[in-house]
Amino acid sequence: MSLTSSFSNALSGLSASSRAAQVVSSNIANSLTEGYATRRLELSSQSLAGNGAGVQIEGIFRNVDSGLISDRRVAQAELGNASVLSEFLGELERTIGIPEDAGSLNQEISALETALIEASSRPDSTPRLNAVLIAANDVTQKFKTVSDDIQNMRMSADHEIGAQVAFLNDSLQKIEELNDHILAQTSSGHDATGLMDQRQAMIDQIAEIVPLKEVARDRNTVALFTTGGAVLLDGRAGEFQFAGVSTIVPQMTLESGALSGISLNGYPIDTTAERNSINGGSLASLFEVRDEIAVLAQSDLDAIARNLVERFSDPAVDNTTAGGLFTDSGAAFNPLNESALSTRLALAASVDPAQGGEVWRLRDGLGAVTAGEVGDASKLQAMIDALRSPIAPASGSFASSARSLNDLSADFLSSIGVQRQSRESDVSFAATKTTALQSQEKAYGVDSDQEMQKLLLVERSYAANAKVIQSIDQMLDLLMGL
Repeated sequence: MSLTSSFSNALSGLSASSRAAQVVSSNIANSLTEGYATRRLELSSQSLAGNGAGVQIEGIFRNVDSGLISDRRVAQAELGNASVLSEFLGELERTIGIPEDAGSLNQEISALETALIEASSRPDSTPRLNAVLIAANDVTQKFKTVSDDIQNMRMSADHEIGAQVAFLNDSLQKIEELNDHILAQTSSGHDATGLMDQRQAMIDQIAEIVPLKEVARDRNTVALFTTGGAVLLDGRAGEFQFAGVSTIVPQMTLESGALSGISLNGYPIDTTAERNSINGGSLASLFEVRDEIAVLAQSDLDAIARNLVERFSDPAVDNTTAGGLFTDSGAAFNPLNESALSTRLALAASVDPAQGGEVWRLRDGLGAVTAGEVGDASKLQAMIDALRSPIAPASGSFASSARSLNDLSADFLSSIGVQRQSRESDVSFAATKTTALQSQEKAYGVDSDQEMQKLLLVERSYAANAKVIQSIDQMLDLLMGL
């Protein structure tokens, strides 16, 4: 081997050692950086015309486990999905109220029953009759409050859908740009690992919104697909379309066309289908809240309101056929107009002094022209019986078994509570799974001790190659001195 070849070999060794030192120093400097993938330098022997020609740098690569990352992203999507549903159900449970809590739906119904019992013991007492009126009005207000809160939750879900869609579109566009930059860097032989870290971090962010899988393409670029098969990015970024609304009322549904669905590149996605292309992340759960769970909760609340109205409009309680103590905005209830009834509950004007009525009609009958016998508590007792009587609900998702109004309200809350507990269990499981996978990922993180050992080897290699060059220089000086 000539001195020139030896010199070339040593120079390539110095270059490789310098690059290795750069990689090691970068790893050590970023040992605490979130999302940083440990770099490794890959080398190979170089030959020229069949002869050894030193060392060749193949490139700088990231230490990652693609399968592990994919599993962690799916777990993140499951966590995002369960968290949205758990939070909504918890909020719904709170607005209905635990039976023991003051101001809960059950407590308001119980307060009405208590007021009726007290009034029936002293039907001549105007203050006690006024207490019945107040308690009955509190019941109507509670129904309205719960209904308003349900619609506000749907509104919040709609707004969050819009925000997540905007974030998805922006992120996919940026990932496309990063793909282009990575392609350019890789094609020109430059290090693109920093850009790849940025891309991985952005993909991680959208993975919680829509469960996805990453597919490697040429020159370190990637394509993205949802686990349901929709193309998010393959060369060019996809674009989601969604139109939010400024307000939501119970009658506004996806089926009626009053609320927007979602499309990808102009193709509609059926979010109500069990296996749709975006199912599994937080975005899908927001649609489930807005279009399914909250709609069912409103329907059940209206069913309870209907049950209340029909109990007090029964001829045994009110023989006027005017609609009973509880009305639909002052009119008799029409079973064909049950939707949003809970928002329209109102007391009969005939018993409400604020509407020109008289409170003694609670005792003497809603249609009474003049005050009757002050000691007659029969109609008040009939109202108590109406609340307590086991009556099967005519609508809603409840079982058809007969029960009291308070029991029906308790069943409504219980159903929400069971769903909430199930979703909280899902959150706990998904969080544990995500944490475990993240811990496994950290095994691929920077090991500072190992990097320091590598640095010692790099130092020795650099010194050895420098020594070779020094020796060659001395040999050349010796030759020049002859």
